[in-house]
Amino acid sequence: MKIIDAINQNTQFMSLEFFPPKKRDDWPAFFETVRQLAQLKPLFASVTYGAGGSTNDDSLEIVSRLQNEFGLETMAHLTCIGSSPDEISCFLSDLTDAGVKNVLALRGDLPQDGTSEPLLPSQLRCASDLVSYIRTSFSGFGMAVAGYPEVHPDAVSPESDLSFLKLKLDNGGDFAITQLFFDNSLYHDFVERARAAGITKPIIPGILPVVSLKVIKRIVSLCGASIPPEFLAELEQADQTGGAAAVQKVGITHARRQAQELLNAGVPGIHIYTLNRAEVVVELLAGLEWR
Repeated sequence: MKIIDAINQNTQFMSLEFFPPKKRDDWPAFFETVRQLAQLKPLFASVTYGAGGSTNDDSLEIVSRLQNEFGLETMAHLTCIGSSPDEISCFLSDLTDAGVKNVLALRGDLPQDGTSEPLLPSQLRCASDLVSYIRTSFSGFGMAVAGYPEVHPDAVSPESDLSFLKLKLDNGGDFAITQLFFDNSLYHDFVERARAAGITKPIIPGILPVVSLKVIKRIVSLCGASIPPEFLAELEQADQTGGAAAVQKVGITHARRQAQELLNAGVPGIHIYTLNRAEVVVELLAGLEWR
């Protein structure tokens, strides 16, 4: 089933994002996390693409197992940077054979040394190109795209960033999932600006529970998100007085508050970046009220 069809059939939902382990030795623990969280009945689960040095074959095997072994409607992340159309087609064909019919179409990260030109085939230079290619060549796929409440780090302006989001959706994207954010007003402003720009498709907020002060500082430095000063101060105070466990408690409480306020405001659903931490997700979701 295309995920957008399931979204349209539900009032509000929860979905999850998993990160493939770096080493196959870690797979048993990873799939145990998947087993635990599958019991929460997410509408769908997404799996990042080639994360942590994993190969395309690893990604394919993982999304296939989530779809067929755990019964999750699975969405595979797919990046186009450094990939040819033939390589993209091969991966999509393999997904089809595995029964996976949904992808999150992304450009992917530029090389750290900035030498992007040799890695960008002319046909697939950005996410909107990938969306068009998939919609033309593999029309049966459901497709999500990424949205950035605080603007993509490479965007020249908020207006330009929104125009690229609209292009991705106009070219065939079914819905958008946002990058993480910690201030709900950023999401609401983003959606309001998107609607004013003519974007009508669902925009799903992405929520990340903070479990480590060091990790979250690194994540936001890479993705362009920000931590509200009062939240950062609370995390730093927790770190000084109670260490990692206290930071995690503050992070989960903040994420649960975010999620409930968003649900109360009538968002279609919430997409949780799990960090492969089953206990964190279970605690975050405990007691939430859904429409």
